[in-house]
Amino acid sequence: MTTTVGIAGITGKFARILASHLLKHSDISTRGYCRNASKVSAPLTSSSQVQIIQGEAFDKERIRTFVVCCYLGDDNLMLEGQKVLIDACEENKFGQLFVKDPMKHVKAYLETKHNVKGVHILIGGFMDPVFSPFFNIPGPMSAIFRYWGEGDEVWEGTSYDNAAEYIAAVARDPTAVGIQKFVGGRSSVCSVAESFRKIYKVKPTLERLGSLEDLHKRMHALREEDPANVFQYMSL
Repeated sequence: MTTTVGIAGITGKFARILASHLLKHSDISTRGYCRNASKVSAPLTSSSQVQIIQGEAFDKERIRTFVVCCYLGDDNLMLEGQKVLIDACEENKFGQLFVKDPMKHVKAYLETKHNVKGVHILIGGFMDPVFSPFFNIPGPMSAIFRYWGEGDEVWEGTSYDNAAEYIAAVARDPTAVGIQKFVGGRSSVCSVAESFRKIYKVKPTLERLGSLEDLHKRMHALREEDPANVFQYMSL
């Protein structure tokens, strides 16, 4: 029996990786939803297992035609946009909806529905961007590690590729609903810096940016200043 997996926001980086893992299974067909079909990668558009549907995030009629959510954007898209997906799944009696942050609000909304069950995949943070220049934790081309807090706080993280593998596996199991927990590894910034020293034979500099309370205040101040600019405070 073939299972159809809908991916909302299929042009995004993580969505593309997830779709590539789904393509490895002949019993899976994928429907991708996006605003601009011309941006879908060639390996997906050329596959007989993939159908691309073009439409806007709040176009209820289009959304009803096709669900893992791979949205990334402002609060309106992340919350209200996912509610539109939930309503479409409820109306069409689709069984699972793989949701994305802000999870608490989406989870509460899902619990009001009868035909669709949410799947909440917890994988910690995505390690690929965490150690990229965007977050500036290890300084580009330097031996400086920047952090908030005390430096011994344990981080949990998973790579894009491994997270996509986990989600693809869960998507093939119609009984897998609710909260699913996976993790690629655990560490702290001090432990990572020590591993850096052992491997590269260079003693790194640890730069403390402030307390966790300082971070909390800074992020909320930036969010209140410009709520739509999620990347301004996400990188902290």
